[in-house]
Amino acid sequence: MPSRSAPKPDPTPFVSMRGITKAFPGVLANDQLDLDIYTGEVHALLGENGAGKSTLMKILYGFYRYDTGKILIDGQSINIHSPHDARTQKIGMVFQDFNLIPALSVAENIALFLPDLPAVLNINKINELILEVSRRYDLQVNPHALVSQLSIGEQQKVEILKLLLAEARLLILDEPTRVLAPHEVDALFKVLDSLRKDGFAIVLITHKLKEVLECADRISVLRQGAMAGSMLKAEASEENLVRLMFKKKLAALETGRKTRNEKTDAPLLELRRVDTHGEGAQTSLKRIDLKVHPGEIVGVAGVSGNGQKELGDLALGMIKCAHGGKFLFGRDYTRRSIQQVRRSGVGFIPENPLTMAIAPFMTVLQNMALTRTWRYARAGGLRMDWKAVKDDAEHTMQALEFSFPLYVPARSLSGGNLQRMVIVREMTQEPRLIIASYLTRGLDVQSTIAARQALIQARDHGAGILLISEDLEELFTLSDRLIVLYGGAIAGSFNPEETNIFEVGHLMTGSEGQHDKIS
Repeated sequence: MPSRSAPKPDPTPFVSMRGITKAFPGVLANDQLDLDIYTGEVHALLGENGAGKSTLMKILYGFYRYDTGKILIDGQSINIHSPHDARTQKIGMVFQDFNLIPALSVAENIALFLPDLPAVLNINKINELILEVSRRYDLQVNPHALVSQLSIGEQQKVEILKLLLAEARLLILDEPTRVLAPHEVDALFKVLDSLRKDGFAIVLITHKLKEVLECADRISVLRQGAMAGSMLKAEASEENLVRLMFKKKLAALETGRKTRNEKTDAPLLELRRVDTHGEGAQTSLKRIDLKVHPGEIVGVAGVSGNGQKELGDLALGMIKCAHGGKFLFGRDYTRRSIQQVRRSGVGFIPENPLTMAIAPFMTVLQNMALTRTWRYARAGGLRMDWKAVKDDAEHTMQALEFSFPLYVPARSLSGGNLQRMVIVREMTQEPRLIIASYLTRGLDVQSTIAARQALIQARDHGAGILLISEDLEELFTLSDRLIVLYGGAIAGSFNPEETNIFEVGHLMTGSEGQHDKIS
């Protein structure tokens, strides 16, 4: 493991990538890319959706194989064919979705990742190593705890500990702050600063410009698979980074709040004392009372695993009420099907488009019709009006200023473009009620502004919106009313002006001493 003293400047990069090109069917993800990564630096990798950031780092980690180009470690050309090869070269990666086994302990998960794993584990020695490294880098976590019992922030610590104990010199973190509360983000940045001072190389893939300007030493911007520019932190500003990403100045978000008369507006969605039975990994909801009125955005804050997903699924009909009732547009929908809910005028943007919203091997255009087949069916269902599907999709794409191909398999799109596709599909029908889970997860700055503006426009036209997000800045910007879920129950309900993101962040994580301020 690198020494604790600050590293000396090194003119030779630890990793050099030269002329990296990678193409998928219909998509050129990386186009002759050059990138240098130095030890003792946090190197931020920025770019709009589909710019090729994650692809480039997955090539470095051996998850993908490049078509042309070469990779050098300490100036020597090497071949990386698999993640095992990358780990042998002291390269580690933490993906957006953690690779942990919930039923095993922290120590057991870390042991599985160690090189030269012995046939018989000395678990006490592994526990000692975990405690030593966790104290050194303020990554405290109980090695005996089951991963299933850990918060998201603690699971991230385990992922980083896995890399450190495997003696990685380069740590690649893909969107590491997307599921963290604000105080957990601050704690992560302190960890990264300690690692940087100890001579580790760190690559941070993110869409959050403020975070980049706060913690990065060097910033590289990708645009349409090519390198748009690279600079030191001292040379960077939010304005010039946006210009490199998009070649234009972005329009500001116009929130335009309206005052709603709660007494005269009947709710579009109402949950009355609802309980649910959590099955498997589901969180049980407890005594949920909630109303969403016309022309209102109700934000739902909470750390993953505290019932936000289940709340959205309940509203859609994927989860049934064990007790209490659900009402849509003034009618009892407690026992009605998902199709009945959707046909009544409910749009749904799920947290994971790839697994919950698309058919991966169908084209993008075909996916556009999936949730509204009755709208496009002709001749008694014997044929589909694909021209109408295309016209509707292109009209909404133009309004949102989104762009993605319609005739490629959906699985070929980047994560951000998949999210754009689902947003376009759901907003095309002008729904009366929108359930939006993690609306802007994986979206670049420009797409984030457009997606948020679309929700505001829908609200101003009378739609009700249930906005579930772990991005507190987003919730405070968009919400007319805000609730916090913790342990499947509503821990607080208030107007955003009544509190701040740090108090809400503590409430999200169940921290003591904050409840009296805002409950």
